[in-house]
Amino acid sequence: PVGPITLADEVGVDVAGHVATFLSGADLGVRMEGGDLSLMQSFIENEWLGKKTGKGFFLHGKGKKAKKTVNPDALKLIEPMVTDKKLADDEVQMRLMGRFINEAIFCLQDGVIDDAVSGDIAAIFGIGFAPFRGGPFRFVDNYGVQNYADLMNKYADQYGEQFRPPQLLMDMAAQGKTFH
Repeated sequence: PVGPITLADEVGVDVAGHVATFLSGADLGVRMEGGDLSLMQSFIENEWLGKKTGKGFFLHGKGKKAKKTVNPDALKLIEPMVTDKKLADDEVQMRLMGRFINEAIFCLQDGVIDDAVSGDIAAIFGIGFAPFRGGPFRFVDNYGVQNYADLMNKYADQYGEQFRPPQLLMDMAAQGKTFH
């Protein structure tokens, strides 16, 4: 499992950009809003496509054992986009994970997956969700369904409707239920 930046560099920033553009046009309403695709476009224009060009978010050395380092040019490009430098690490993590977790819950709500266990297994083995967290549904159970719903509503009020939790989560919170 790797994080989203490493994944973009591995598959190609151009491929990741295409996927992001496609998803932003999907018929999912505000759920796919809130991201700024201009960063990826700038990488593509500079031919910083990741591992395949040797330069992306990271600088990739030659050979299998070559170490990668953070691309200082990428940092210079990203720096002006950072609007709040005082965010705590846990808020950054929750804002990133929250959107993904909400989508997993939407998948359960919409019948795309049959149950929370299947969603947890798919997230861990399919996309590398942190195994020690137990998957998105187990994470919400451990965090507290009501606590998680409250946090996502707070983020929706602060940062936009793309954080608004699914109705299934709100109903479970109101009834004191968990996924497992």
